[in-house]
Amino acid sequence: MYIIPSLLCLPGRCIGSAAEEPRVLCIVQDTTNAKTVNERLTLNLPASTTVNKLYEDVAHKAGYVNGTFCLAWANTGNMAPLDQASEMSLVLSGFEAGKRNFLQLTDKDGEQPQIASDESGTADSSGLEDSSQDRFIGPLPRDGTVGCSSDYSSPSYSYSSILNKSDTGYVGLVNQAMTCYLNSLLQTLFMTPEFRNALYNWEFEESEEDPVNSIPYQLQRLFVLLQTSKKRAIETTDVTRSFGWDSSEAWQQHDVQELCRVMFDALEQKWKQTEQADLINQLYQGKLKDYVRCLECGYESWRIDTYLDIPLVIRPFGASQAFGSVEEALQAFIQPETLDGPNQYFCERCKKKCDARKGLRFLHFPYLLTLQLKRFDFDYTTMHRIKLNDRMTFPEELDMSPFIDVEDEKSPQTESCTDSGAENEGSCHSDQMSNDFSTDDAVDEGICLDNTSSTERVLKPKSSLTFELFSVMVHSGSAAGGHYYACIKSFSDSQWYSFNDQHVSKITQDDIRKTYGGSSGSRGYYSSAFARCVNLCVFAEFLEVEDFPEHIKRLMQREKESEEQEKRQREIERNTCKIKLFCMHPVKMMMVENKLEVHKDKTLREATEMAYKLMDLEGVVPLDCCRLVKYDEFHEYLERSYEGEEDMPMGLLLGGVKSSYMFDLLLEIRRPDQVFQPYKPGEVMVKVHVVDLKSESIAAPVSVRAYLNQTITEFKQLIAQATGLCAETMRVVLERCYNDLRLLYVPNKTLKAEGFFRSNKVFVESSDSTDHQAVFTDSVLWKLLDRHGNTIRLFVSLPEQSPGSLANRTSCPKASADSEDSLEGAKGSRKSVETILEESTEKLKNLSLQQQQQQQQQHQQQSSSTSDSQKSSEHSDFEHIESPAQEPDAASQSSQTENCTRAASDTENQFPSEDRSDSDANNDRSTSSVDSDILSSSHSSDTLCNADSGPLPLANGLDSHSITSSRRSKAHEGKKETWDTAEEDSGTDSEYDENGKRKADSQYLYFKAEPYSQEDGSGEGQKCLLVHVDKRITLAAFKQNLEPFVGVPSTQFKVFRVYANNQEFESVRLNETLSSFSDDNKITIRLGRALKKGEYRVKVYQLLVNDPEPCKFLLDTVFAKGMTVRQSKEELLPQLKDQCKLDLSIDRFRLRKKTWKNPGTVFLDYHVYEEDINISSNWEVFLEVLEESERMKSMSQLAVLTRRWCPAQMKLEAFREVVLESSSVEELKEKLSELSGIPLENLEFAKGRGTFPCDISVLEIHQDLDWNPKVSTLNVWPLYICDDGAVIFYRDSTEELMELSEEERNELMKKESSRLLKTGHRVSYSPRKEKALKIYLDGGPTKDPGQD
Repeated sequence: MYIIPSLLCLPGRCIGSAAEEPRVLCIVQDTTNAKTVNERLTLNLPASTTVNKLYEDVAHKAGYVNGTFCLAWANTGNMAPLDQASEMSLVLSGFEAGKRNFLQLTDKDGEQPQIASDESGTADSSGLEDSSQDRFIGPLPRDGTVGCSSDYSSPSYSYSSILNKSDTGYVGLVNQAMTCYLNSLLQTLFMTPEFRNALYNWEFEESEEDPVNSIPYQLQRLFVLLQTSKKRAIETTDVTRSFGWDSSEAWQQHDVQELCRVMFDALEQKWKQTEQADLINQLYQGKLKDYVRCLECGYESWRIDTYLDIPLVIRPFGASQAFGSVEEALQAFIQPETLDGPNQYFCERCKKKCDARKGLRFLHFPYLLTLQLKRFDFDYTTMHRIKLNDRMTFPEELDMSPFIDVEDEKSPQTESCTDSGAENEGSCHSDQMSNDFSTDDAVDEGICLDNTSSTERVLKPKSSLTFELFSVMVHSGSAAGGHYYACIKSFSDSQWYSFNDQHVSKITQDDIRKTYGGSSGSRGYYSSAFARCVNLCVFAEFLEVEDFPEHIKRLMQREKESEEQEKRQREIERNTCKIKLFCMHPVKMMMVENKLEVHKDKTLREATEMAYKLMDLEGVVPLDCCRLVKYDEFHEYLERSYEGEEDMPMGLLLGGVKSSYMFDLLLEIRRPDQVFQPYKPGEVMVKVHVVDLKSESIAAPVSVRAYLNQTITEFKQLIAQATGLCAETMRVVLERCYNDLRLLYVPNKTLKAEGFFRSNKVFVESSDSTDHQAVFTDSVLWKLLDRHGNTIRLFVSLPEQSPGSLANRTSCPKASADSEDSLEGAKGSRKSVETILEESTEKLKNLSLQQQQQQQQQHQQQSSSTSDSQKSSEHSDFEHIESPAQEPDAASQSSQTENCTRAASDTENQFPSEDRSDSDANNDRSTSSVDSDILSSSHSSDTLCNADSGPLPLANGLDSHSITSSRRSKAHEGKKETWDTAEEDSGTDSEYDENGKRKADSQYLYFKAEPYSQEDGSGEGQKCLLVHVDKRITLAAFKQNLEPFVGVPSTQFKVFRVYANNQEFESVRLNETLSSFSDDNKITIRLGRALKKGEYRVKVYQLLVNDPEPCKFLLDTVFAKGMTVRQSKEELLPQLKDQCKLDLSIDRFRLRKKTWKNPGTVFLDYHVYEEDINISSNWEVFLEVLEESERMKSMSQLAVLTRRWCPAQMKLEAFREVVLESSSVEELKEKLSELSGIPLENLEFAKGRGTFPCDISVLEIHQDLDWNPKVSTLNVWPLYICDDGAVIFYRDSTEELMELSEEERNELMKKESSRLLKTGHRVSYSPRKEKALKIYLDGGPTKDPGQD
């Protein structure tokens, strides 16, 4: 057999007659089955194809019976199926030529498509039937890059399409991910009768080895399936598992010839001491002589090597012209070379160095000859692997007789030599042979070893050394990756077939010739050709099923039974309804979700019993108290019930087999004294929450069914029946979305007109309080509902070293029967909610007035924003939702209300807003995007101050209750600063209009905190709080409310938000609200100085322009708004000395802009932060130590970093800074000429590429850079040098490039590769990390604990 890497220019290139008319690309998603919903069928059809023909082609490719499915447009609102009987062309039917047209394959009349019968077969790999359409022998054309990683990593065919055998009669192999190379080799070995028959004759002994790890046994099973299976394609996972491979190996692509060699070695190891021990050598092994002959005395030293394949180069070393054919490459393979000059050979007979001739001679060709074209090569210029796409022909019959014993000179004397010289490079297997090599074997094959003349050799019969081509392995793609498939000739019918993974199709000789190559592009085909010798009169024939050995017949029977069982299981799955089941569990008190699988013939009663057991309700509730109803999970809506249909089959009840868990059922439970309410289609479900203004509680929801055409009056009567409330005094509030509250007050308006949908939530209140008379947005009801919708629960971990310890504080007293006297007193002192609200408002107004007077005296400006946040999370309607402040004991509530306190100072005074993004606790540069969410505008009405269940112990030892904070600010006249106003920092609307008038007097935001103990045991003594807080509160006010529990002022502790992966990010924007937080979020409080207004954390790095690593982190510091650069340098000096051991003078270092690793603008001493220099949180800056005094005095100057390239020495000099007064190219050249001494007319320069320091190999810099650009200024294309820090290379144009020998070039190349690799710059070629191909004979690799 012989292997020939050849190429075709495009992967998946069509080899039939290509029509010139436009093509329509149809991408079909099969939605009828859960296993196919994520797969796509691709058809590339002529634009004139009719819709009727489209249905036929889809049925043929998907493996369905035509007429049992529908095709509809995807990604559009129109779900009407395409007319199957239409004779209109695709273009006239709305398809677009040259574009992707997305379709969905759906059920027809609620029934799944019928699978085509096994005898009918399916389409071949092209997916087309008639010969007028294109046939593909390569990879199917797809969008995206070439190679397994994109084209073959996921199945592109319907699952049902692999159930039926191809009409060619051959079975394909499923590509696991990137195992196309394995599939090509396996199909070639399967189509080799000598190998397949020998494999069948080997019998596996189960007592000696685990069948899972036996490579020959798994190959045997695979070949039996390939020969007898009725499937279109079968899996190779069992074979790769026997190799010891895990799933990751499926994503590693290897060379097919490398796999062949490794697998042959593994088989030889497994077949030791069996009849098949020498099978590989008998079929594939040849012999050649490696000789050296002295040209003076004729003495010849030689050894005999064996080979399994012959590696043939495409181009001779150093040549640009490739060989034109396999024959030319073979002639070059055996062409001897002369050893002369310094390469002379030491002759043992002459006892001196002599001229000699070294070469190879073929002595014996194997029965199956393999030729490997070495299309993968290494480019020493670019230092990466390449693929050679040159054209190289190979014949259908290859005569090897001209390549036997081509030595023309008669040898006076030849001697055998057994020295272990260097083996041949390439893929030859070189085994040291004995010196008594018999020539009889070679003579039998027509191989002559004696020193006869060339005339005599011509008389040898050519037919004895003629090989017939029967397999070509083709590689499509580049050296970085691609796709393998095989073209194999069947000797039973002399027909060529393309084995392309799961697709098997017929091809012609013309298709084979198209794999010769010749593409100028980067895509082409690498092919390997297998041939067998035709000098034998009788070829081996494949074993038929009736001639199988007994152990193979037993194996075949087991595989047949397994396949039948799999087919029956598939049939069951096709008739199984897969339903998403929900149930409000009476014990767990939560909505439980599960998956219910029930056969379509099972009745609703049987399905209910299955769901009852699936939800573990046995012994909890009786079965007759449960029923299944249709449910909409998204809207939490009960669509309909099934009264009187208990004995109907589920397939009919659900409207067909539901196989993708996209149908929802709810297992509804009733109490024994209740009766199930019928749910009719067209009804809407309403969750009714009863609100009690006195106790400020919101009850659990009650479900009510209503109709959209009902009026509000009728709806109130319905609610009154369900809740027992009075309909006349009832107020009904509809929550439409995101806490959008709407009072339903028009009696004759219908529910539909009010905005009711399938599932709705309403709050009802019926009392005789005067709150009815207030405007709804000013009422206590609205404030209670508003607080309910905006209150979130947070878990706050306090610092362990906090000065105020919760252990020493007063514990919360609990109401009991033993404290009736105190409760009586509390009742007597109870105040109304309105009174508390008025008192609090008056206090805060007085406080605000005092603050305004102080601010006017100090001429300070403070502003804040009042925001209205949207509801971030909605509680489930199945849960009992209760106000965070609700407590059952009225006396306790009375005491709380009386002791309700307010914030003692204006929050914006104590907590100035800061313009900072979040940073994590480890000084990481990443910021929290959540903490900087933009907020929406706020309601202007006051929020209710609610009471808690008892006094909370504070850090100062005082007892407090509910702490309610308020945010208040006033408009200032005159010019406003924009440093950290709410409008700029958080994007919220200002609390004042453009005329300076207040939009709302004040806003009271709810805050309640109570101690709780951690249940996860994450540290003893950890102090924690359970906080209920209005998420519209600012971070500043939130920190102020936490002060009593932390025990230090808010400026002395920081707030960190904890995310799911326990990563912490600091929340620092004090003027932003908690709207980005949601229920049960975790917060950690850490002691430490928080930044003041106008301060920023800054990371300082040292710039070392001539060091291998030019960027070195020094320290973290703080810069403030309004500070000059010199002032910041003065503050840095002691920190640099203490922390970094740098003793610097203030005039001997500078600060400059840092953009990733690139140095930028030089900051001058008089520059002011925020005025001249934009600064932000977690800012980074370079510190550069100067060798002399600062030369940068003005912003009009330009500082560039220059580096001289010396081509005569092949080296780059160190960086030197050049300061320009303008952006003139002429000035730059003058400064460089003055710096280097190069005459101005000879000076050339180029801008560096990439990030600083713009490293480039000295082997490439002379040609790769754009030297001497034709521009007059630096700030234009292609330079675009507008800022400090640009890198400029320059050279003397008269200096010649050093001439390097090959050894010097290789040595320099290694040094440069090592240098560039260490610096991490300019990685010009970065393929994925390749793993060595290994087959493990002991079941798998040994894991190294220290290995990744």
